[in-house]
This record gives sequence, structure tokens and C-alpha cells, in this order.
Amino acid sequence: MNMTHASGSQNSTSPTQLNRLANQASPYLLQHADNPVDWHPWGDEAFAKAKKEDKPIFLSIGYATCHWCHVMEHESFEDPETAKILNEAFVCVKLDREERPDVDRVYMTFVQRRTGRGGWPMTVFMTHEGQPFCGGTYFRREHLQQIVANTTTHSRDRREDVLRTADAYAEMVADVADGLELVETDDSDAEILKTMRDALGASFDHAHGGYG
Repeated sequence: MNMTHASGSQNSTSPTQLNRLANQASPYLLQHADNPVDWHPWGDEAFAKAKKEDKPIFLSIGYATCHWCHVMEHESFEDPETAKILNEAFVCVKLDREERPDVDRVYMTFVQRRTGRGGWPMTVFMTHEGQPFCGGTYFRREHLQQIVANTTTHSRDRREDVLRTADAYAEMVADVADGLELVETDDSDAEILKTMRDALGASFDHAHGGYG
């Protein structure tokens, strides 16, 4: 799995640009360059910022011709109120599945096994180490705002529970991560993948059954 954060090296931002997608090559990312959401491309910068600020990551994955991706953008990501909530609580990362199918595959496996279905846009809430603890596909604005509020509260007041949940989803996609080849990757990329793979190894609750 090539986890090279090629897009993560783009740091410059136009003075009128809130987020960091304006210099990306992906048509999908460029579609979101004017959003009030403070989007970061997938890369080391986003993970480092999340770790430094001790914030979880809000990961949104889609592609340029996805209808419901456009719907969710219009309803939520262009909405100043929703953007404010996301920016305050998370480091927000936007990923083009056509650029990084390797990353998309890992988190899609998580969402499918957690919810029983998958699709795009894909929405994943995860720790700053890349461990998912909540996710789904398209959310209406009101639903997304409620999930963000609940996630923020849990991350603040029930941090250990959130971390246990993240650890608990490990086995769910460990087989996917294990099967992906690390090619032309630097140490930081390999470490992120290793953390995800190791963390996604004990998801099944043998005492009570089920996940999470």
C-alpha cells in the first residue's frame, strides 16, 4: 500500500482561501477549495496538527462525479454554521478516493462492516493516529451536526471509551491493511499504516458479541 502523502507537501494558501485545497491537483479536492470548512489534504501535516492540538480527525472521502458528494457539500460543507462546528472540534481532512484508493479501501471496509453498507461520500471520525471510531456515508446536515456534537462530547468527557472503541474496531479491517503492500513509502507513512493496522486488531467483543 503506497501511503506516500504526496499531497501533504502543499502548504501555501491564498490570502482569501480558508482551507488548504486550492493548490491540489485533484478536481474533487478543488471543488471544496472554497468551503468554509478548514479542509486539509490527506498528509503528514494534518496528522501532526491533530496530534499537536489533541483533536480527532474528521475524514471525508468522495470523488468528483459523485452526486451525493455534491449534495452533502451544498448542505453541510458550504454551510457556515456546520463548518464552524467542524473546525472547532476536528482537524478536517478531504480525500479523493480516485487519488488514494488504498486509503479509501481501508476506511470503506470499516464503514461497511460497522454499518452494513458503504458508499460515497464516506464520513469517518478517527483519532489523530488514524484509528476510526465512528463512520457512515451521506449524512443530512442536522444529522451530521448531531453526530459531531455527540462525538465532541464523548471525546472530551469519555475519552477512554472513545479510545477503547477505536481499538475495538481493529480486527475489522486488519485483514485489509495486512494485505496491502507498503511501496515507496517513507517512515512516517509506514508508521501511520502500522498504527492503523495494529489498532484494528481486537474489534470483536467476545464477552457480549458484536462490535463497538
